[in-house]
Amino acid sequence: MNKLVIVGTCAFDEIESPSGKSGRILGGAATFIGLAASNFDVDPAIVSIVGEDFPQENIDLLKNKGINMDGLEVVKGGKTFFWKGKYHNDLNTRDTLVTELNTLADFQPQVPKEYKDAEIVMLGNLHPMVQLSVLQQMDAKPKLAILDTMNFWMDSALEDLKKVIAEVDVITINDEEARQLSGEYSLVTAAKKIHEMGPRFVVIKKGEHGALLFEGDDIFFAPALPLEEVFDPTGAGDTFAGGFAGYLCQTDDLSFDNMKRAVIHGSNLASFCVEKFGTERMQDLSEKELTKRLLRFKKLTQFDIEVS
Repeated sequence: MNKLVIVGTCAFDEIESPSGKSGRILGGAATFIGLAASNFDVDPAIVSIVGEDFPQENIDLLKNKGINMDGLEVVKGGKTFFWKGKYHNDLNTRDTLVTELNTLADFQPQVPKEYKDAEIVMLGNLHPMVQLSVLQQMDAKPKLAILDTMNFWMDSALEDLKKVIAEVDVITINDEEARQLSGEYSLVTAAKKIHEMGPRFVVIKKGEHGALLFEGDDIFFAPALPLEEVFDPTGAGDTFAGGFAGYLCQTDDLSFDNMKRAVIHGSNLASFCVEKFGTERMQDLSEKELTKRLLRFKKLTQFDIEVS
């Protein structure tokens, strides 16, 4: 199996949405990415940091999904990163109520020796220099380095962010972030400007409106599956990234056509993530459920048309 290194947060979340309140639950970018990637035939490893308050049952949950947790640092006496947020009725906007960095403030990731030759590295949302330090630990340049980031780093660490963007093959950001990073309103123009910063592929996530994939002049659009009810969109972007990275790692095919399929697999997994609070829905997904929903995606997007 190909190896996949996942760098990001293992955390606690507390969510308020129109569907209710979650209480304190398992969250974090690395958690969602790992759970999504575990649905593929890959060898994933999480590199993260938590406090002594992080339950062993959470670590066991990830291990039982086939995720190597040797890169998880548990700080004795420390507290785990915590985020609390409240979603508005449209679920597209949210207010951050509490952010506690705790052990994450001093995070210096250490990639396990046996994963320094990983084919794919997935850099979850963290400070850009932390992300860059992971790439510098690899024995050789990975076949694919994927970067997720957010507008906070564009506001506070733009020059550092540009350094890591120059070193990756794929960047995944949302439409608002793409516009901020590029200074362009048109997403097509924004993607071209981001290409010039280094990445071969640009993935622009549009939430309930799907995702766009760009490589040069080639563009692909994948819709989001219309759902009857959305409980919690918190981990959807990370779940998308995990599905995207996991599929590419399994297939070992980095062509544009296979990237399209990776986007669909990412969107498919994200559609499950939002159906319950936190990681609950991702913990017990079956292959049968995944296949059935993939067929729904295919039916949603496939059509015949005569062009003369």
